[in-house]
Amino acid sequence: MNFTKDTPKSSIEHAIREMVYREMGLKVPFQAQGPNPLLVNVSARHAHLTKEAVEALFGKGYELTVHKWLYQEGQFAAKETVTLIGPRKKIISNLRILGPCRPEDQVELALTDARALGFDLPIRNSGDVKNTPGCMLMGPAGFYEMPYGVIRAARHAHMSPEDAEFYGVKDKQMMKLRVLGQNAIVFENVLCRVAKGLRLEVHIDTDEGNACDLGPKSVCELLK
Repeated sequence: MNFTKDTPKSSIEHAIREMVYREMGLKVPFQAQGPNPLLVNVSARHAHLTKEAVEALFGKGYELTVHKWLYQEGQFAAKETVTLIGPRKKIISNLRILGPCRPEDQVELALTDARALGFDLPIRNSGDVKNTPGCMLMGPAGFYEMPYGVIRAARHAHMSPEDAEFYGVKDKQMMKLRVLGQNAIVFENVLCRVAKGLRLEVHIDTDEGNACDLGPKSVCELLK
C-alpha cells in the first residue's frame, strides 16, 4: 500500500480494513470492495450565500475565509457566521457559512430547527429553492433579506462516475442508507448526485444523525 501525506485518512482506513479481511481469510464485505470508502457525515445547519449577501453582511469587497476544508474538494466551512431571524422573531446565532459563494442563497435547517423558529419548511434537493420560505440574516455590517431559500435538505449521496458504476446507479436515482448498531435504521430516498471529482459521501441532517446514533465507528451501507 502506497500512501502520501495527502492521502485522506478514510482511504487509508479503507485499505487497511480490506487487507485485514483478506489476511484473515474472510470474505470482504460488499462496501469494502468498492473503489472508494463510504463516508456518512452529519450536515449541521448552515448557509450558502451569494457574493452580494456576503458583502451586505460583512462589508463591500469582503471575502470568506477558510475555517476548515470539507471532504468534497474545494468546499469549506468559513470562519464567518451570521444570525438567522425566524418568523417568530426567534433567532439562531452563529449560523456557519459554507464556501465558496454560490449563485443563489440557501439556508439548510433540520426539522427541529425549523419548528423552533416557526418555519414550515419543504424537503428540497440543494439548489431547488423556488417557492420556499425566506428569512432575515444579520451580520456585523448589516442585514440581508432572503425572499426565499430556507429548506430542509434532502438526504443525498455524492459519488463519482466510478462509484456510481460500482453501485449500479445513475445521477438523480434513489438509494437506501442502512446504519447498523443499537439504533439501527434504514433511510429511504437517498438522492444520488453523480459527477466527476465528487468523493463518496452521504449527507444526513442532525435529526437523522441523532436518530441512529451516528458516530465515527458506525457501520453504514448503501443499498439499491
